Amino acid sequence: MSYTSFDNIGLVKVLSFFQTHDSEYLSGEDLSDVLKISRVAVWKHIKKIQSLGYKIESKQKLGYRLINETEKLLPWEITKDLKTETIGKRVYYFEEIDSTQNFAQQIALDEKENGTIVIAEKQTAGKGRLDRKWTSPRGGIWFSLIVHPKFDVSTSTLVPIAGAVALSKAIKTALGIDVSVKWPNDITLDGKKVAGMLVDASFQANNIDYLILGIGINFDIDVKKIEKRLSKSANFYGVNSLRKKNDSTPPKILLREFLVQFEKTLIQLNKGEKTRIVKEWTKRADKIGKKISINTSDGKISGVTQGIDNDGALKLKTSKGIKKIFVGDVVLE
Repeated sequence: MSYTSFDNIGLVKVLSFFQTHDSEYLSGEDLSDVLKISRVAVWKHIKKIQSLGYKIESKQKLGYRLINETEKLLPWEITKDLKTETIGKRVYYFEEIDSTQNFAQQIALDEKENGTIVIAEKQTAGKGRLDRKWTSPRGGIWFSLIVHPKFDVSTSTLVPIAGAVALSKAIKTALGIDVSVKWPNDITLDGKKVAGMLVDASFQANNIDYLILGIGINFDIDVKKIEKRLSKSANFYGVNSLRKKNDSTPPKILLREFLVQFEKTLIQLNKGEKTRIVKEWTKRADKIGKKISINTSDGKISGVTQGIDNDGALKLKTSKGIKKIFVGDVVLE
């Protein structure tokens, strides 16, 4: 099952009418008259709406009433009241897909897809950094964001840094939770991973055709189940889930807030405000000034972290001086 934000589907018209009249019962006849569709069509749309996770109550002689919204990140739920200019205005939703990153790459060159997000309820072959598999069960927020940036290749390495800053701010605003950032691309809560990201790109000389920022957020997942599956993975340091038992915040609130925050950081990148973004990342980093080891293509390197440079590289103070590391994994000692 899949939907887009630009489909002109009847169920959205019926749903929108329910959402604007959520405190009253609406009869099938009234819906038929107002929306200019048959009562049979109304009934079919209501059944479909219910199958998408919305709770609609029906009472004889009164009609239907919307009781609860869905938790699914359906396109019209994301674009509704979204306060951005470009980011998130076009949405592709899949109930299940191999990888949102793969689909995004198929459409990314099209100019109209600038700012588009591709979201999945479940991925069967989610992608992580360095061609690793990303476990993405139901309950998480798994999506890819297509960007046609104005900046050149030299700035592209800061995109995951900007994404981490935007997501950290969004989590604080939407859920009231302070999280930390871990180089190169993780978000952590209580020292355990709650989100990660990667970037795929297409370049021509110094120009960028497109960037695709892939993000996975452990919004409301079964932590024990995931830890059991991943505990023997290299550099595994635990997973956490953002939404707690007593919290009813829907995932769309976090996703919409991230899209707003990311557009702001993207504007800063387009203006060349690299230092500002680096400072925002640094104040959320949990390893600054601490000794760590990093696995790189040149072997393991140990030293004291000095933060990141304006190109997103990690600065490590070693016995041989400051080394800049662009690609690597922090090793648990």
